Amino acid sequence: MENTSLEQKTEKYLCPTYARYPLAVKTASGCRLYDFQGREYIDLLAGISVCNLGHSHPEIVQAICSQAGKLVHTSNLFYQEEQVLLSEKLVETCHLDKVFFCNSGAEANEAAIKLMRRYMSRVRGENRHELITFSGSFHGRTLATMTATGQDKIKEGFAPLPEGFRHVPLNDVQALEDAVNENTAAIMAECIQGEGGIKLMSPEFKKKINELQRSRDILLIVDEIQTGMGRTGSLWAFEQEGLEPDMFTSSKALAAGLPMGALLAREEVASAFGPGSHGTTFGGGPLPSVAALKSLEIIQRDGLLDYCRDLGQWAANRFRETGRKCPGTIREVRGRGLMLGIELEFPGKDVWQALLDRGFVLNLTQESVLRLLPPLTITGQDLEQFALALEQVLQKH
Repeated sequence: MENTSLEQKTEKYLCPTYARYPLAVKTASGCRLYDFQGREYIDLLAGISVCNLGHSHPEIVQAICSQAGKLVHTSNLFYQEEQVLLSEKLVETCHLDKVFFCNSGAEANEAAIKLMRRYMSRVRGENRHELITFSGSFHGRTLATMTATGQDKIKEGFAPLPEGFRHVPLNDVQALEDAVNENTAAIMAECIQGEGGIKLMSPEFKKKINELQRSRDILLIVDEIQTGMGRTGSLWAFEQEGLEPDMFTSSKALAAGLPMGALLAREEVASAFGPGSHGTTFGGGPLPSVAALKSLEIIQRDGLLDYCRDLGQWAANRFRETGRKCPGTIREVRGRGLMLGIELEFPGKDVWQALLDRGFVLNLTQESVLRLLPPLTITGQDLEQFALALEQVLQKH
């Protein structure tokens, strides 16, 4: 199908919920995308932190094809071997005890919010129901997760929004302390805000979160939707941040491109759920479960966590060097592992477009932040090519 025809039919038949890039991908392999004319692009986005092992990884493909020939779906009315194996593996990676599977990051965060409230009412017998989140955060597009999100632009036209949510400026220690009251049930945080522009929490802010979690006996929920599955150089980002969540959520890269989400929780917290209190038709099905199992195996077996951490540190320094070569263009380079943001001194749409024209697919967020979320298997050579292209573009700006 020609690009023009594809664009026209997309506009005719699909709801206009996306500002699509001027690119139609026909095939992909590893860290490369190919359009309908056969042009090659270096993928620095990985489906928005989804394809952490690259595209069409042969072992993932084999696992999916093998499972599809045996069993695709039965429902959660039945015991499922693949689901149990995956839940066991996930629990082994962290300090938490129980898993709830769903289909997306928004659903995982929604489940965390529901479990937070049910735990406070049914287990503790307390009327604590409010959730504190931070400015710039992004937690999903259901009514509850949209309300939890600390960005007003995604809420326009959807009032009235649910009650029970408070927003605090990121890294404002005093504002956080002031926001906690007798109704506070939990704090929800991203270790690194992705949609917010690759923003990190300060050491003082994380220290205050830990202090309030203990002293005020509130829950900590960590949103690992974008940061999880090795993205920052550890399997879960909170491992590097000195945080110990009572719950955390995962999705995006969890099943290597198949739709899957997960909520992990301490046993006491998870005990608030009972049969019929929450559920999903597709969550934790055999197909995404085997993809997630194979993904975890490959990440751990192939040393991708150390590789991601080391390559990310090199890349960040390389992009800072680009900034020194092009004064007045790059304000800051920040992030961890292969979750990097290059904040420009000016709106970056023209820069983003010029890089796409040169064959580099990445994201622009918050109008001036070039967001890089490449596959964890990307090479230093690919990132060097990008750095050189970025220099060329910025020198002309």
